[in-house]
Amino acid sequence: MKIILVLLLLSTHAFPAKIKLATLVPKGTNWAKTLKEMEQEVKKKTNGDVKFKIYYGGVQGDEPDVLRKTKIGQVHGGIFTGKTLGDIFADVRAIEIPFNYYHDEEKAMQALSDNKEYFDSHLKKNGYINLGFYGIGKVYVVTTKKVSSLEEMKGMKMWAWEGDPIIAAMMDSLGLVSVPLALPDVLSSLSTGMIDAAYAPPLGILALQWQSKIKYLIDFPTAYTIGAFLISEKKWKKIKPEHQKVIREVAAKSIAEANKLAKLDNEKAIAQLKKLGVEFVEFNKEDLAQAENMRKNVISKIESKVLTPKIIESINKTR
Repeated sequence: MKIILVLLLLSTHAFPAKIKLATLVPKGTNWAKTLKEMEQEVKKKTNGDVKFKIYYGGVQGDEPDVLRKTKIGQVHGGIFTGKTLGDIFADVRAIEIPFNYYHDEEKAMQALSDNKEYFDSHLKKNGYINLGFYGIGKVYVVTTKKVSSLEEMKGMKMWAWEGDPIIAAMMDSLGLVSVPLALPDVLSSLSTGMIDAAYAPPLGILALQWQSKIKYLIDFPTAYTIGAFLISEKKWKKIKPEHQKVIREVAAKSIAEANKLAKLDNEKAIAQLKKLGVEFVEFNKEDLAQAENMRKNVISKIESKVLTPKIIESINKTR
């Protein structure tokens, strides 16, 4: 019996905690580099007791696939954005309400900071530890056909993550036709004409290679998009408290660096898209002035049904 206990004690020290994470972030990007640096620093500061295994570029599937795999323990977490993040806790999506913070990412990040404690507590209640939020960037609509006004956009077939109530409300307000697809299928669908349009931050447009299929970018951002670095609480509880502290500190530094780089990379991506021949289309002042009305229309469709009145009130204060 003593021998068995000794072997068990030895085994807990012999094998490091391995945390498997999955993300759509492609290898080779600055974002991926910050994750790699985080991985190496955590390993070093825990003397190899904690190791990350990060699956980049969607090799574990689209975000809903990763969320499902996290729930059953095949992976332990990852970086979740948009609709998938909202599947865990809907109110987080308030930051991404169309035409809300599209014009001011600093206000978006301030709103995120103001509500972080509220978001984190509910993410934890739903089984996830949030190591921090990413500010990914302003979202632009890209198209295969030229449209010069909101009226001309009506009837366009646009990609949407299946079951995204906020995007559905926006598309309904704009008179667009929603085509639900997994993110990896967007590129081929733009090529075949299954969809006419999609949406992403500039860096995402390049990373996903959409620039090879689209010709136009509507030079009017629709929203500001965010992400969160989540680890399942079940896995988190198995990590020693002193190692949890290290992970939190290193992750916070990594996320801050990624957020700083994201702003610069999106600016570079806009320049690169122009260089590649993507035409930036400007809408007239009358269309731009309708943004506030469209925002109110979207909120009327989702308040109390998707987002709580509490979070709507909070973000209204930040604007």
